[in-house]
Amino acid sequence: MIDELPLRTWLAVAIAVATAIVVFLLSHDGQAGLAALAGAAALVVIIATTPEDDGADDTAPSAPPSDLPPDAVVEAIAEPVLVLRGGRVALANAPARKLLGDHILGEDARVAIRHPGAAEHLSAGAAEPVDLVGIGTLDQRWQMHTAAIGEDARLVQLVDRTGQHAAEKMRVDFVANASHELRTPLASILGYVETLADEAGDDPGIRKRFLGIVFDEARRMERLVEDLMSLSRIEAEKFRELRAAVDIGELAQEVCDTLSTTHGDRGADIRLDLGEAVPQVTGDPVQLSQLLHNLIGNAMKYGRADTPVEVSLLPQAQNVVLRVVDHGDGIPPEHLPRLTERFYRVDPGRSRSVGGTGLGLAIVKHIVERHRGRLDIASAVGVGTRVTVTLPASKPLS
Repeated sequence: MIDELPLRTWLAVAIAVATAIVVFLLSHDGQAGLAALAGAAALVVIIATTPEDDGADDTAPSAPPSDLPPDAVVEAIAEPVLVLRGGRVALANAPARKLLGDHILGEDARVAIRHPGAAEHLSAGAAEPVDLVGIGTLDQRWQMHTAAIGEDARLVQLVDRTGQHAAEKMRVDFVANASHELRTPLASILGYVETLADEAGDDPGIRKRFLGIVFDEARRMERLVEDLMSLSRIEAEKFRELRAAVDIGELAQEVCDTLSTTHGDRGADIRLDLGEAVPQVTGDPVQLSQLLHNLIGNAMKYGRADTPVEVSLLPQAQNVVLRVVDHGDGIPPEHLPRLTERFYRVDPGRSRSVGGTGLGLAIVKHIVERHRGRLDIASAVGVGTRVTVTLPASKPLS
């Protein structure tokens, strides 16, 4: 162990002893000599426990590993990336090869990307991003970013903007449709009010008929505004946790009782079938009530007069299944995928005549999604439509 002590430690020991002897000889005081020896011993300990300085600067950042291959870095990026050398594709990661083809390696980048906007952008050597439409599929949208990474090398990255574009288009379409739906009854109201303000308003029969139309249009606007507000609330609350245990059977009975007394003769056509021991569901009772109102109300509107509106609520495995069936004209199959889109109507004229806003099934879809359920719509032309909602039960069924 003694042989392992470094030279600087032996030198410190020698200096400490010599210092103590000199102090003793000069002062002829044993205590002073001991104090000097103790201080020197502390210095020896500090020196012995201090790591040797090999001349390196510990504060200097460590050099990055030089053995990391550049193609591995490019391959790890999730979006399509190309490395160009002399204008040709030198490297392409897997997403880029999947999008553009394996043959692009070695090709001129303007040919490999196969888009006039990309070719012009690369030829000009511009640094700002450019939007490209139609690469991969006709409806895909990409944003191309380029940056110089060497004397004759460039990095090209393609960022998929398809989802963002679709969301923005949906927002623009929603605002346009909502504005149109509100403007139509408002224009009608203003027109009839102006007519009533003229001489036509003096005729009691005309006045009564026109006021009835104004009232109907105002109610139509009211329903539309209520549906827009409902849709907005549902979307705002979609990430809020559901905790209330809802007796969906009791709720269905309440909704059917209400509709049977507020929809004239059609109210008597409702047939409710509640299965035995229907379990509760965890959810929002207000939204589930709205779901029932919308589905049963649609069946009453679009089913033929004097035909039953069949509403059933049954337990199934670990779920509760709600089924609403009408006996109406049915819906052609090409319309079924779009029924839950906002403001989508199979027959706009008929929908408006029966008081539809075009938002009912969109609201149903959002409520079902928030409750982690499933919505299925089946229809046969001339037979009718069946809507099935499957919701998870609050507790597993025994």
